[in-house]
Amino acid sequence: MKTVLKKHPTLLLVDDEPLWLRAMRRTLERVGGYSQIIECQDSRKVLDILETQEVGLVLLDLTMPYISGEELLPRLVEQYPNIPVVVNTALNQVDTAVSCMRLGAFDFLVKTSEEGPLIACVQRVLRFLELQGENRLLQKKILGEGMSHPEAFAEILTVNPRMLGILRYIEAVAQSSQPVLITGESGVGKELVARAVHRLRKSEGPWVAVNVAGLDDNMFADTLFGHVRGAFTGADQMRSGMVEQAAGGTLFLDEIGDLSSASQVKLLRLLQEGEYLPVGSDRTKRCRARILVATNLDLSLLQQQGTFRKDLYYRLCAHHVHVLPLRERRDDLPILVNHFLEEAAASLGKRRPTPPPELVTLLGTYSFPGNVRELRAMVFDAVSQHEAGILSMGTFKKAMGDNDSHETSTPSASPIGSDPSSLSFPERLPTIENAVNQLVDEAVRRSQGNQGIAAGMLGISRQALSKRLKKNPL
Repeated sequence: MKTVLKKHPTLLLVDDEPLWLRAMRRTLERVGGYSQIIECQDSRKVLDILETQEVGLVLLDLTMPYISGEELLPRLVEQYPNIPVVVNTALNQVDTAVSCMRLGAFDFLVKTSEEGPLIACVQRVLRFLELQGENRLLQKKILGEGMSHPEAFAEILTVNPRMLGILRYIEAVAQSSQPVLITGESGVGKELVARAVHRLRKSEGPWVAVNVAGLDDNMFADTLFGHVRGAFTGADQMRSGMVEQAAGGTLFLDEIGDLSSASQVKLLRLLQEGEYLPVGSDRTKRCRARILVATNLDLSLLQQQGTFRKDLYYRLCAHHVHVLPLRERRDDLPILVNHFLEEAAASLGKRRPTPPPELVTLLGTYSFPGNVRELRAMVFDAVSQHEAGILSMGTFKKAMGDNDSHETSTPSASPIGSDPSSLSFPERLPTIENAVNQLVDEAVRRSQGNQGIAAGMLGISRQALSKRLKKNPL
């Protein structure tokens, strides 16, 4: 299996002390894994190096002969504003740090024999550069026309402008190394989005999906990280976990909002450090899989309530895709119904039935709490009962009636108050007759003039509605 290693930008180390340069280089190579490093002992050569070589970060000493760091810093910021400069000096003084930041330094680092501060600072800067690049690509994708790889979204059928914008966003962040959080109600197609990200990356590794709902901490660790022989009773042989199985590919964790607190800590370490411990082992392993997570819960609310870790929440929110519910993309109903009719007919060995013209109008009055998955089930049920002629709307009406989830509001008629099913009224109440007339008018508008559908929404017979319309025409 071929593994694609992430390429780090080149680091330029500027210091007149050769021993310190050598120590920094060793730390960055051994602990940080950075291999593209340029050493410079003569500050007069820095601008020439930047002119001829592509550098991602400059670590600059302040006290040097010829040109001091304080003199060189503003010139670097002016001529190479896209290259962050970290001042690395033995002067642990607040006024010096403030002065350097005002001159345009990205960060201020005090020289120390400890390796942690240097590595953390470099990682922070390079993470900033990565996000900056991703944001530029994102802006280009969203503002540009169309998508570069529409074939990756073959399973996601939409003509809705907002959904198309979401797909462009997905295409923009697909190559990022950061996790992607996919949210949305049950049945909107979160796994389809995750699979699209996997296809866009064009990795040779596998797609591995795990539903973590219901896994206690021990099962979570064993499922994801595997175990060594003798780790627990019954562990007669070593078993690799899903993280290892997804190496070079994608690991998709569904229902992430249901994780226990202990499992959240393990996932945070995996995302933050890129490493994990198999159960019963004291040797860490590197994670080589892109991690995508999904949930139908509101993680921001859960972290406010204290049931979901804030640090994990913010780590997951690097790239956030929220998939629209079907009721917010009703313009997709015609193509979805047509697709599911074709799929159901092929699956059941029948000829594709002809849907009645008013079917999409009827479905447009329904809120679809189960979203696209519910629509698919409706179509399959209708086709399974279909015998000949025009497809009956009876099964659809029955399903919609059983769920009792017709819309009580639309974007143009939003209720006031916390109860989404409440009605809003003007300060001066209308008479009962006027209120009934307005209700009838709204039902006819939503049903696009179909009296049968409007009558069903109002809970009256078609004859009663026809009689009222004749009495009070629109």
